Formats: sequence, structure tokens, C-alpha cells
Amino acid sequence: MNARLEIKKYLDHCTNQKKLSQKSTKAYSIDLEQFVSFFDKNQDKIISKAGICAYISELHNIYAPKTAKRKLASLRTFLNHLEFEEIIDANPLRKVKTKFQEPKILPKVMPMNLIEMLLTAAHKQSSQANTEHEKFVALRDVAVIELLFATGMRVSELCCLKVEDIDLKSGCICIMGKGSKQRNVQIGNAEVLSIMQKYHEENLTRINKCGFFFVNRLSSRLSEQSVRFMIQNLCNKANIHIKITPHMFRHSFATLLLEEDVDIRYIQQMLGHSSIQTTQIYTQVSTEKQRQILTAKHPRNKIFIEN
Repeated sequence: MNARLEIKKYLDHCTNQKKLSQKSTKAYSIDLEQFVSFFDKNQDKIISKAGICAYISELHNIYAPKTAKRKLASLRTFLNHLEFEEIIDANPLRKVKTKFQEPKILPKVMPMNLIEMLLTAAHKQSSQANTEHEKFVALRDVAVIELLFATGMRVSELCCLKVEDIDLKSGCICIMGKGSKQRNVQIGNAEVLSIMQKYHEENLTRINKCGFFFVNRLSSRLSEQSVRFMIQNLCNKANIHIKITPHMFRHSFATLLLEEDVDIRYIQQMLGHSSIQTTQIYTQVSTEKQRQILTAKHPRNKIFIEN
């Protein structure tokens, strides 16, 4: 079997048949090329139980458990494809027991006062803009920051929003998430919706030329890296000395809604999580809700000690 040829066919299948995103296909390509490179060094072990075990050991030696697990998942789907196409008799991974002990890393959440400082800095920048370029950048930045917090969407989802994905009358946004799964999220704040409408009206030519809702000065799609730079710039202006990432808006969105007693299954739908288990991690970081529960409900409150 020509492994690289089969990988190329499989990646074409992922793009044309499975309709996976370019980002997912690229990740598969990197992971499978690594496996082939391992085969080049260990030709007697390719696609066998012994070869798989040796490859897993190498992954463990090089990568953190989460990364190793992902790379093995890429290999598993590829081998399943080869088995389905009858290129190999059976997927040898089925004969190998794999267990990855991943450390639980709680998501980093911003407190409300920090979010308020960032939003204030963004709005202040917009009100103080003088030139046409400054006004365009400042208004776009306000719209981006407000939308990240209003919807909890990923930065990649925000940057890939098309004009037709946003209904500015109703405030409904159609988001294309991981695995090409669509979900609708409503903008529930009138001020945020007003900012989105203003940004759209004042940059209609740029937006229509590009097709994407958020654009840069060249009328091209706003990049994820540009959003990261934007947030860092606002942090500097707000005198915030900790690193804030776009994904922290998503974490904060989920955690703060939990603290407002929103049902976790609604939050799961809004975040686009396939499994409720993924969303449940936010129950572990909702410290304010924990404080409220233990203050109001703990049985120690029923015990009175006489002095």
C-alpha cells in the first residue's frame, strides 16, 4: 500500500464527501503525515498491532495527553476509512487498548468588572475616533467585542460570519460551528444589536465587496489573529495586565449565564456543544453560584450554638 497516496485520497474524501472544513482537513493532513514519517523509520511495523503500540508510545513521549489523543483519533478515522474501502482487512487499532489520562484544566473566566473595563475601553475608543479610518476600526472593534460576549461564539466562527448569516432586524445569527453544525443564537441586548446595525450601515460597501460581515481595512475577511491583537490593544488602553484571549469571552458567557440560573442544556445549545459533558465543565468554575448555594443552603445554617 502506498500510504501517502491513500492519505491524499482520504483527504480528498474529507473535503468533497464529508465536507469537512479546511482547518479540520489540514489537521488530519499534519497528523497522518506524522504517522507516515513514523512508518518511514519503522517499515516493519506499519499498520499492525505492534506498529500502532510503538506509535502510541512515541506520541506519549512527545506530546501532552490531549494532543496525543487527537492525533490517535485522526489515525483511527483514517484506518476505519481504509477498512471500509477494503484496502486493509481490519483496523488494527481495535486490538489496542488506549487510555489517555488528561489533566482537567478549568477554563479561564473573566469577572464582570474586567469585561466592563474592556467594553468601556472599546466604546471610549469609538467615541474619540477622529479620522475615517479610526472611526471604521473603532466601530468594528466595538461590534466584535460586544458580539463575542453577547453570543459566546468562537473567534473562528465570528470571523467566518457571512452577511446572510445575520438578520439585523430580528437579531438572529446563524453560526457554522465545528463539524459543519449550524446553530442559531439570538442577540438579546438592544444596545449590542444597535451597534451591529450601525457597523453594517456605515461599512456596507466594504462588507458587500468582501462577503464576510467583519472586514479589515483592505475589505478582506477579518482574521482571528487581528481579533487577538485588537483585544490586547484594548487591554493596554484599559490598563489590564493579564492576557485576555477571545475564547475567554466564550468561557465567561457560559459561566455567567450559569450563575444567573440558566439551564445548562440551553447553554449547551448556544455554545454548540455536541455533548452535555463538555458544557458541564463550567459548573466547576461557577464560584459565585457555589458561594450563593453554600451561603443559603448549607445545613450548618440550621445549627445554633449557645454561648
